[in-house]
Amino acid sequence: MLADRVSQKIAVSVAFVMAMFVSILDVTIINVALPTVAGDFGVVPSQTGSVNVGFLVALAVFIPASGWLGDRFGTKRIFMVALTIFTIASALCASAQNLEQLVGFRILQGIGGGMLTPVGMAMLFRAFPPDERVRAPRILVLPTAVAPALGPVLGGLLVQHASWRWVFLVNLPVGAIALAFAWLFVADHKEEDAGRFDVTGFLLAGAGFAGVMYALSEGASHGWSNPQIWLTALIGAGLLAVMIAVELRLREPMLRLRLYAEPLFRSSIVVATLAPAGFLGLLFLYPLFLQDGFGFSPMKTGLLTFPEALGVMLGSQVAGRLYARFGPRRLMMFGQLTVMATNVALMASLSPGRALVVPVALMFLLGYGMSHTFVSMQAVAFNHISRAETGQASMIFNAQRQLGAATGVAVVTTVLATIGTTTSTGAVDLDGYRFGFVAAAGFSLLAAIAASWVRPGAPTEPEERVALTGPPAGDEALSAVGD
Repeated sequence: MLADRVSQKIAVSVAFVMAMFVSILDVTIINVALPTVAGDFGVVPSQTGSVNVGFLVALAVFIPASGWLGDRFGTKRIFMVALTIFTIASALCASAQNLEQLVGFRILQGIGGGMLTPVGMAMLFRAFPPDERVRAPRILVLPTAVAPALGPVLGGLLVQHASWRWVFLVNLPVGAIALAFAWLFVADHKEEDAGRFDVTGFLLAGAGFAGVMYALSEGASHGWSNPQIWLTALIGAGLLAVMIAVELRLREPMLRLRLYAEPLFRSSIVVATLAPAGFLGLLFLYPLFLQDGFGFSPMKTGLLTFPEALGVMLGSQVAGRLYARFGPRRLMMFGQLTVMATNVALMASLSPGRALVVPVALMFLLGYGMSHTFVSMQAVAFNHISRAETGQASMIFNAQRQLGAATGVAVVTTVLATIGTTTSTGAVDLDGYRFGFVAAAGFSLLAAIAASWVRPGAPTEPEERVALTGPPAGDEALSAVGD
């Protein structure tokens, strides 16, 4: 087989980067097209919010099942199924004839996307032995950094010069190439003791997580006092609490919550929740700030945002080389303090008369700092995770990251809605945006504090590690080394 002749580090990296790129790009590129979609379908722009909400809710439902599905049926098989669903759904979205069809097809996209990232990340971290896992996050820089910044630029080009339908059609060639590459070169992996499918855990986790995600994504626009929002949030949080109690009692839970008992994984997960909240909250706020406050076009806004991707690409290479010398704790703290400082600088310095070199430099600095957190956070989170537990750990990691990102966007959006973006005379009021930057900076400060708790030990070889769901390691526990 071709998979036996190709390094799995290369094969998995190529397939996952292509798949993750289109998945993340799809989230950001659609926002530019929504006003045009509303005009074509004859609906008010506010109704198009369901296009994103449907995707996010479906994503939330299927993330919890991804770990078990990959372990039971094989990570390669589930990865290809998820990518196939996502690619076909992209074609269906491009062919939608009304808003209802588009929302339905976006839900189908979310089902594929919900399984795609956790399973792909599990494949990636299994391909790299523990002492090389710092290299894996550097591979993820291309999709996680370039795709969000490229989305508004590419979306503006396609909507302006072609059609909004092309924001979905661009997924097809990349998805097809990634599928063919994975089929030919990626080896499969199954866990013999995956256990039975935990239906109760799936229903509780899916419904609870979906309820919380829906409330976070719609709370600012509908108002947090709206019964539909706070009841959904309350029910979702209640279902998650019940899920925790149920899963901890089961011998074969779908969600191995005992992974949180591992101190390094637990502290890294806190950073993985708070850091995306500040980072993606800023990336959501910044384009609105430029377009609403300064009157910039979507194309110009996208070009002024893109230096963030360049900063991440450069910073990831630097961070990978500094990791062994300074350790993840210092690099993550540096990254989050840099992001916080960037937020504060944006709050204080941006004005219509300011030279464009200022936002360009600040966005580059944002990406450069955040790359140090991304590389360190993803490498150290799996440092003491065995190959058998990687699928479950990846699922939990991605669920927390999605929750953090949604929380960050919800908070900055709420700040905008509360303070307002226009004065009584109809002029643009920049105070709402500036307080939004302060809120994003707050998340980054909390992430820096959480990063100070990270105390990594030596990477654990899978064959030497006792699973966290089993008996304690006792006197043979690994001693910590300096970070």
